[in-house]
Amino acid sequence: MNLFIKWFVASGLLLLAATAPAAAQSASKLVVFAAASMQTALDAITPIFVQQKTTAAAVSYGSSAILAKQIEQGAPADVFISADVKWMDYLEAKKLLAPGTRRNLLGNNLVLVAPKDQDVYLKIKPGFDLAGAAGDGKIAVCTVESCPAGIYAKEAFQKLGIWQKVEPKLAQAGNVRDALALVARGEARFGIVYATDAKAEPRVKVVDTFPADSHSPIIYPVAVVASSKNPDAAVYAAFLTSQAAVKILTAQGFTILSNAVTR
Repeated sequence: MNLFIKWFVASGLLLLAATAPAAAQSASKLVVFAAASMQTALDAITPIFVQQKTTAAAVSYGSSAILAKQIEQGAPADVFISADVKWMDYLEAKKLLAPGTRRNLLGNNLVLVAPKDQDVYLKIKPGFDLAGAAGDGKIAVCTVESCPAGIYAKEAFQKLGIWQKVEPKLAQAGNVRDALALVARGEARFGIVYATDAKAEPRVKVVDTFPADSHSPIIYPVAVVASSKNPDAAVYAAFLTSQAAVKILTAQGFTILSNAVTR
């Protein structure tokens, strides 16, 4: 077990300890673990689900990596939505997903952002001088070895031939929304986030979009957690492709994948 995995285990146990009392108080409440980049959309979708289904639900957001490790350690999650297939594969390999419930739900784009009041023009292409444009400032990303948006960013930097110059300037955050916040507060000159994150934060602007072929396809899979006893888990997962949910997701900038059907 490498250092990153050890760190995730420790982080997961700490957060699990912090959230366990709340879960114990409402054992029947549906608990959704979702990638941080889904917060704006799910904060709008979940109340509609609760109202229509007359049930209780709560969503916990974070890095897909940390959420997956929490589920592995026994966190009381009913549904998991990851920002990449890697961490869903991780749980599936450990038989921690309910059979037949996993499906690829959403797509997204990776973008370069800057504070809204910053006057900057950069075209993303092989060898573009992101490090030089950052000057003495930082480039915010989420953890490049584990957090999906950070993994995609590192892949893009390597494909474009700028990784060695960019790496020393990276400010690595725990999840993509934390990276976004660094840019929004002016604490980083640039940031690498999803297009949906940029749309949700009025204090940043998109400088350019990374070419789709510069990184792995951005796919958000969803699945019911195997340990879930809540009958609403599968209902919630299905609700994410309802007309009401799709309207919110697409307005936020997500792409609904054509194969968003139960596996």
